[in-house]
Amino acid sequence: MLKINYDKENIINIIDRIADKTLTMDLLWDWPCGVAYYGVCEAYKATKTEKYLDSLIKWTDEYIEMGLPDWTVNTCAMGHTMITLYEATGDEKYWNVVMSKVDYLRNHALRFGNHILQHTVSVNNDFPEQAWADTLFMAAFFLLRVGAKLDDKDIIEDALNQYYWHINYLQDPVTNLWYHGYNNINKDHMSGFYWGRANSWAAYTMSQVKKRLPKCYLYPKFMDIDCALRDQLSALKTFQTENGLWRTLIHDTQSYEEISASCGIAAAMVVNGNPLHSKYVQKALEGILSNISKDGRVLNVSGGTAVMNDREGYLNISKTWIQGWGQGLALAFLTAVLNIE
Repeated sequence: MLKINYDKENIINIIDRIADKTLTMDLLWDWPCGVAYYGVCEAYKATKTEKYLDSLIKWTDEYIEMGLPDWTVNTCAMGHTMITLYEATGDEKYWNVVMSKVDYLRNHALRFGNHILQHTVSVNNDFPEQAWADTLFMAAFFLLRVGAKLDDKDIIEDALNQYYWHINYLQDPVTNLWYHGYNNINKDHMSGFYWGRANSWAAYTMSQVKKRLPKCYLYPKFMDIDCALRDQLSALKTFQTENGLWRTLIHDTQSYEEISASCGIAAAMVVNGNPLHSKYVQKALEGILSNISKDGRVLNVSGGTAVMNDREGYLNISKTWIQGWGQGLALAFLTAVLNIE
């Protein structure tokens, strides 16, 4: 079991500041909101703070009344929040949204190769036959949660298939780090960088499979996921900086430390539960807490990032602004620390 030293009341207070700040943001029904509100949902479940739930219900009900957007892989990230709202309230309208997203992903979303979800950010064919690590959070993890809840083997197998092929396409078998994306048409990783947040999406979502899927050991593809995560975390720990963080390009010592990636990677270590990672999580906790402002803003989070053309493209992404994914991944990490108990 992991052993982390922390002040529980202080962590709860910081979670409250981050959640409150997140809920003041004018977020749209898209992936930044999906990650942000996933974190708020995790905070609600860990602390039982009713104001978080009340705010999410109010926001969601207003959005449903105005009209929901067209589904894409990225807008399906909001499915995580809909699951939590349904579980907390029993209101079928939230579950209807969940199943609408499932229907889109299973029957309408663009796929290629071995039924792999193509990464989409709009209703257009944005990135033909491209697999991005982001899709694991936005879609595969969401499908896994629904499949496990319904005990629907077909949905579970589809989710695990997404993990399996993203591992095969994106995890470098030599370094065990993850590339940002893969182009199936050109059979390459495009610019070929080990982007920090891609490694975060991969590590965090892979760590959730054992936690969320009953009898996961009965699914052959789970063994691949478990080993992929083991090897990735073994590699990532060696790239942790003196400040307890990870860089926006994992292997590039000249690239800046990036907090959303650091939160996702550290959260994966916590959920995975290898006691040998205790010292890395402890160091990450200190580094991450030093990047949270008094008003609950998670600092030094890189902006939205496509698969950039070159190193400079990644290094020049701004980390000035508050971002929903930074807020959400920080909450995911801090609630994971609370849940160790």
